[in-house]
Amino acid sequence: MTIQRMDNVGIVVDDLDAAVAFFTELGMELEGRAPIEGSWAGRVVGLDGLRTEIAMMRIPGAPGRLELAKYHHPATIVPQPAASPVNTLGLHRVMFAVDDLTDTLARLRPHGAELVGEVTRFEDSYLLCYLRGPGGIVLALAEQLG
Repeated sequence: MTIQRMDNVGIVVDDLDAAVAFFTELGMELEGRAPIEGSWAGRVVGLDGLRTEIAMMRIPGAPGRLELAKYHHPATIVPQPAASPVNTLGLHRVMFAVDDLTDTLARLRPHGAELVGEVTRFEDSYLLCYLRGPGGIVLALAEQLG
């Protein structure tokens, strides 16, 4: 048996509208938005009385999707510290290749993007950075040079 594909990465957010706007500005498209609730959904994730809303974002013309989820019940749990350092165990970032890193950062800053460190050049190959988006989501951006 082999894996067929990776369908999506799920990210829990506290403000679904802000997260959709942020990822739209990054260049993704909203594929769909829907409430998810009922006993079947609660059984899948192990939460009784689950009520959530999801927004599926896709990369135009390329594979890769993000499922953004806002939990209404049970309430979202905020980790401590809320903005965990990037070396915290578990999934810590999603990386996107971009055409122009400087322009992308300029467009994302009005949506709450803040650099974690600084924009750094890796040899003559890439400009790289980590940034925090809405709700503390950590993204990495990479611009291939040359």
